[in-house]
Amino acid sequence: MDNFQRQFTLALLGYAVQRDLDPAALSKASGINFRELSSNPGYSINPEQSEELWKNASHMSGDSLFGLHFGESLQLAALGVVGQIIQTSSTVSEALSNACALVKMTSAIFEMQIQHERKCFFIHLLADRHKAVKYPYSYRHLSDCLLVFVIHEMDGLLFEKVKPTQVGFPYFLAEPYEYARVFRCPKIGKSNELLMEFSAHYLDIPILSANYELQQILLKKVISLLAPVENKGSWKLKIFNYLLTNSYLKTLSLEAVAHNFNTTERALQRKLKEEGSSYSQIVDAVRKKLAVNYLENDNFSLKDIGHMLGYTEQTAFLRAFKRWTGLSPSQYKSKTN
Repeated sequence: MDNFQRQFTLALLGYAVQRDLDPAALSKASGINFRELSSNPGYSINPEQSEELWKNASHMSGDSLFGLHFGESLQLAALGVVGQIIQTSSTVSEALSNACALVKMTSAIFEMQIQHERKCFFIHLLADRHKAVKYPYSYRHLSDCLLVFVIHEMDGLLFEKVKPTQVGFPYFLAEPYEYARVFRCPKIGKSNELLMEFSAHYLDIPILSANYELQQILLKKVISLLAPVENKGSWKLKIFNYLLTNSYLKTLSLEAVAHNFNTTERALQRKLKEEGSSYSQIVDAVRKKLAVNYLENDNFSLKDIGHMLGYTEQTAFLRAFKRWTGLSPSQYKSKTN
């Protein structure tokens, strides 16, 4: 977990690229040496630079909810962190307790605490009021981002989409419906502090080593499978890469993908149609790409592969594979070996 703040900043700049921003220009405008940040593991970012980075990212992207949407896109990075936490955790409760330290590593503004009740538990994101006033962009965008990050951490641990029962904010939300969508929770309200409530049953769920192993196979494969986006205007390739890096959550909805790119479902469908593609075709291409590569690993069954691709029925996966390749999985392996 060395220099987690640097890793977090690089992830933020990576998301900025998705939003068609130049990471070097964004860094320069924020007083950050992009070359040093990229190459020097010891490079540090001070609070003033972080404040400028959040402000410039929001303004240059035209997205007042940049932190919220960055947190939503952080699933791949979140899994990497889960990989480190999971080595010392046997349950979700232990993992969340261990993860509290990551918040301080990300920013000096916040610390995270867990409050246990009989039927539920609360995650509190506590802010240093003086620093929150001094660095308003960091406070607002990072608070949104960190809360979503916690949900994605739990997603990675449990291999499912976790839903809080309520989320509270101490500030006004101009777009409450967007918060409800991102947090998967219709109960978004006003509170004295940043908090999320979850059902207590999550805490005692054991972390399955099989799930973690599947995640690691996915992470190792994803980087090598990403399609090069030579044309920044290619929505087909941008969405292909986004779905690929978030594929451990199975198939994301068109709505979620459109919101990640700060556009509407209708507009995204229109842009894809102009490129001679569609969302369903891209989903199918991602599944085919992963399926073919997963078959190269002899440690996992067809059932495991089907599960990773989001198929609840084995027969549905087998039919899809036959449609993609004209062969059954076993025939394909025999042909390629």
